Amino acid sequence: MTEVVEEIKCQTIDTELFVASLTEEQWKIAHNIAQFLVKEEADLNEFGKAIAYLRSAVNQERTDAISRFFKYLKTLVGNGRQIGHSGKTTDYYRSIDRACSEYLKGFQGDASTLLQILGWASRLMRYYKEAGPIGEIAAPVVESARQVEIAKAISSYSFAIGQIIEAKVTAVKGNKVTYEILGSIRLTEKEPKKAQSLSEQQVVKVEVLDLKEDGSPKKVKCAG
Repeated sequence: MTEVVEEIKCQTIDTELFVASLTEEQWKIAHNIAQFLVKEEADLNEFGKAIAYLRSAVNQERTDAISRFFKYLKTLVGNGRQIGHSGKTTDYYRSIDRACSEYLKGFQGDASTLLQILGWASRLMRYYKEAGPIGEIAAPVVESARQVEIAKAISSYSFAIGQIIEAKVTAVKGNKVTYEILGSIRLTEKEPKKAQSLSEQQVVKVEVLDLKEDGSPKKVKCAG
C-alpha cells in the first residue's frame, strides 16, 4: 500500500490533500472506494465534482459539511436524468453514492479528514485503472469513535521508551491497574507493589516501557 501511495505522490502535482496523515483504516477505506468505483466503471470526473462539493463546504467551515455531502449524493442519484450529461450519468451517481455509503458508514472523523480520504480515493482510481484487473474488494470497515480518538492522540504526541508521562487511573482490580493516557489510550498493567495505594481518578506518573508499531505505548508502569 505504501508503494502505491508514494508512486501516486510522485505523479501528482496537486498536493493540497497531502498535509495530514490518515490512519491505516482510513487508507483502506480510500483504497476500497477507488477499487469499487473502478470496477463499477464510474466516471472519475463525476466523482471529482462530488469531492469539490465537499471541499466547498469544508472551506466555508460548515459544521454540517459531512451530512450535506451525503445528502448531495442522494440528490444526484434522484435527479440524475435531469442533470446528467449522458445516459450513464445516473449509474455513475449510483456507484459513487453506494461506495461512499458502504465504505464510510459510521465514519467518525471530521470533514477535512473525509475530504482527504476521498481525495486519495480519486488519485487511487487513476492508479487502479492502469493496474489491471481488480480482485475481491475487502468488506467495508467501520471505524469506531474510540479508534479515531486513539489515532488523534498518537498523531499529536511523540512517545519514547523511558519517557515519564501523566496518566489517570480508571480502574484498580486486585494487583491490576488500568491507566488512561491522553484521554483515550488505556492500558491495564500488573502493579503488585503499587495497586493497593492507587485509587480511581487519581493522576499519576507512569514510565513508558515499550511501544507498539504505531508509536503508542504498549506497556507502562507506575513511576510514582
